[in-house]
Amino acid sequence: MSSLSERSPVLRHVSAGLAIAAALTLTTTGTAAADPAKGPVVVADVTLPAPALKQVQPSIADDRGVRLGGVGSGLFPAGRAGEFWLVTDRGPNGQPTVDGEKRRTFPVPEFAPAIVRVALAGGTAEIKQYIPIVGASGKPVTGLSNQAGHDETPYTWDGRTVLPYNPSGLDVEDLVRTRDGDFWLVDEYGPSLVRVSPDGRVLERHVPAGLGLTGADYPVKETLPAILASRQQNRGFEGLAISSDQRTLYLAVQSPLANPDKKAAKKSRFGRILTFDLRGRKVTGEYPYQFEDATTFDPKVNGDQSEMKISGLAYAGRDRLLVDERTDNVARVYSIDLAKATNLLGGPYDDPKTTPSLEALTGASGLGLPAKSLVLEPNALVPSLPGKIEGLAVLGPRTIALANDNDFGLGDFGPDGRLVDSGVPNRLVVVRLARALGAR
Repeated sequence: MSSLSERSPVLRHVSAGLAIAAALTLTTTGTAAADPAKGPVVVADVTLPAPALKQVQPSIADDRGVRLGGVGSGLFPAGRAGEFWLVTDRGPNGQPTVDGEKRRTFPVPEFAPAIVRVALAGGTAEIKQYIPIVGASGKPVTGLSNQAGHDETPYTWDGRTVLPYNPSGLDVEDLVRTRDGDFWLVDEYGPSLVRVSPDGRVLERHVPAGLGLTGADYPVKETLPAILASRQQNRGFEGLAISSDQRTLYLAVQSPLANPDKKAAKKSRFGRILTFDLRGRKVTGEYPYQFEDATTFDPKVNGDQSEMKISGLAYAGRDRLLVDERTDNVARVYSIDLAKATNLLGGPYDDPKTTPSLEALTGASGLGLPAKSLVLEPNALVPSLPGKIEGLAVLGPRTIALANDNDFGLGDFGPDGRLVDSGVPNRLVVVRLARALGAR
């Protein structure tokens, strides 16, 4: 068998003044040349384009000076060398305090979450395709909240005027693409799993049983465990991966469920990762995941366990996943193995009457957690990389890619309603690991 460098040279990039001629691959076979003693190596570090929102979505009446961002919310190889699929979240949004309460604002409420294909070459990135997500009617789904009582009340940019709810709205956070060209995405509102056609049309949305979401501009199916509807606000599905045989999706809830209540969720170290059978369109597994202790993971959060989140998944071989676990300051990539983990699906921890709930457990004894090991500390490798890394992709046995979510550069809005940009860019970083994934 030939080596990767002989088979598929895909990226040649100059990063941070260091010329790195690297032969990478989008397959999962072969070996790569990396010296374990030298540690991981940055192969590419590229700032993504940020055109004005009105430039990419001309139907927007006023983008208030907001530029394209948030595209690092999800990341998946596009098949061609050096190309990637990325996805925005629900769009520019904020949470200012108005009249003594925090309010969820949507400065550009007509923005449609979008799937974006970018190509890296010569140290730069170019947008090759931009696909706004639309409903069956062709109307943009927007990123607005779906249901009163279940989702946050949407407001205008200044937090003064209530906007209408939109049952079609999506807060998408990760994506994969199947060989037939369809996309699957995960959403925070339901939380939900969404299938989207190659041209951006929502074909089906899977939500928790009993959610009662009506009026959406596409088919809605209550196929997910009902317990998932107790997700914390803005903490629904955040990570998504697909098996190499394209039969199974892996979905990660960003944070512990509010089960039995928010107080338990904010102290909990136990999350959930699900498997979804694409042929049968049903959940087949639900596995516990233990978050790291916030005290040692990120001293800047002062022991606040609620700051720990899963923000990305990637498939790394049979029963193995890479998990992007983070705060807003620090991210780490872990490898987990579900082979011997306990499948909780349909058991006591799916029943809200169970005491203590999974989220209220104080220890993991007898829980059957997946094996877990550290793969990479991105912020130690690239100190300037923002901690809010949400995109994660496996490109080869020793190569992964990472992308950050810059929240559309949202900072403050001036008295004229125009954005004062935060200056944080979207970046995509490719890393060659010292050891192959799965190596002991």
